Formats: sequence, structure tokens, C-alpha cells
Amino acid sequence: MLAVVGTIPDPSVPVVEGQALYSDHGITVSGLHIPADRGTPALLGAACVACAVLGLPAPYAFLVGDEGRGHGSRELYRHMVAVLPGQSLSTLAFHYLQPDVMWHDKVLFAMEAMRPRPKLIADAGFMYAAKMSGQAAAYDLFTPDAGELAFLADEAAPHPFYTRGFILHDDNRVPDLIRRAYAAENAAACLLVKGGTDHVADATGVLYTVDGPSEEAMEAMGGTGDTLTGTAAALVEAGHPVPEAGRLAARVNRLAGRLARPDPGSRISEIIARIPQALTQALAEEAP
Repeated sequence: MLAVVGTIPDPSVPVVEGQALYSDHGITVSGLHIPADRGTPALLGAACVACAVLGLPAPYAFLVGDEGRGHGSRELYRHMVAVLPGQSLSTLAFHYLQPDVMWHDKVLFAMEAMRPRPKLIADAGFMYAAKMSGQAAAYDLFTPDAGELAFLADEAAPHPFYTRGFILHDDNRVPDLIRRAYAAENAAACLLVKGGTDHVADATGVLYTVDGPSEEAMEAMGGTGDTLTGTAAALVEAGHPVPEAGRLAARVNRLAGRLARPDPGSRISEIIARIPQALTQALAEEAP
């Protein structure tokens, strides 16, 4: 089963876990109802609808409230260390958690002890913690945007705030940043770099680029990178090789945008609603 781990911006929410139920009204996990807007809820919503198309169980969710101060994140880290050894999970996708190297390493050790070892996907804060701890290579997939990739590529930066200015956040330099990230051993086995052109890469270099279809309004919409990660996680859980899952997810996300025809006032739920149709179309394109 796929599991999604992350935070929501409400510090009153304690650690909750359970299978995620998705509807037009949002996501419900163990009685907690949250809108499927940007961040972890958007990732989880995309994973839910993609899993349904792929014939998979709805993803399991581990959530906590945290508005950026780290208290909730530490509670969720602690909870994951306690419960992971008893879980039967084949893919784990980590999203927004306050970076904490000590707790990251404790969670990673708990995951490494799972049998079989799950596929590991990291985005946002957990990806930062993986790089800061020197454990990036333990992961199967990172999903950075170009700015986050610059942090991975900067072997001297101990924290994203200290990414050196000469490492530019320019999509045209993405292949160079990918090479730097792998040379410094700060990248997962596979990278899905989100941007105007999406890049899928491994230590040998760029494997795929996906640049169409393109909807200009999506560039300004918060949450489209989250839906991309959620769709990729579902495809990994379905058994697609990680690079192929990244390529397919990039295509699906873009098709969903084309189908939704967003404008500057659109919400990410409108993109999520189109993922089933987009995924069905993308899978049909792959058929021999």
C-alpha cells in the first residue's frame, strides 16, 4: 500500500493516521476533513484519484498540524518511528515536514528495517532533511522544483536558506544542477524536476523531458507540483519503474491542466478532478 506523510497548516490537529477518502468536498482521514488544496492535501488528493484509476487501494495517510514551527512535525516524526516497523507499506511518500536531521535519520532507520523495504519518495521539507543528513542516496525519488534542485546541487549549503547565489534557479541550467547534485551524492536514485519543462534524471543524466501540453495559468497555481508528486507516487506503487513513473506523471499532470483549462482564479481541486481522465489517456498512449 502507498502511504503519504505530511503536515497541514492547522496547529490544533494532532497526529492522525488512516486510509484517505477523497471526494469533491476534500479528503477525510480518521474523521479529520481537510480541503484538497496545495501542500500535502493536494498531493494526497492526486494520489487518491490516481490509485482509483490504477485499481489500487486508497493511500494511507499520516498527518499532523504544523504551521511551520516544527512542533507538529516532531510529533509526527516520533509517531512514525514508533509505528513503521509494524506497517505493511510498499511505497512511502514524504511531503511537508519541518526539516530535522536527527528525526529524519530515526525515521529512515525505521524504514530500512521494514521487510520488504518500501520505495521511498521525498518532496519539500523531508527532501531537505534527507540531503542535510547525507542520506539522499537512500531514496528512490526526489521531486524538486528548480529552486529546490539548486539546494541539492550546492554541496556546501547546510540549509536551503544558504544556497549560494551563483547556483542559479534557471530552468535552462537544470541539467547542470542535476549533474552537480549527483556528483555531491545529494540526489535520490531518480529525480523528477518540476518546471516549465519537467526533467526526469538519474546519475547518468537526463533521461526524459516533458514540456507539453502547457497551460500558462498552471505556472502560477499553488499545488501543481504537489499533484505531480502524488501521481508519481501512485504510479510507483502500481509497479512502474521509477523513471517511467516520473515521466508518466509529468504527462498526466500536464494533460489534467489542459483538460481543466485553468485561469488565475482556479483551484487545485479542478486539476485533481481531471487526473483520472488524464491518467487513462496517458496509459492508453503507452499501450502497444
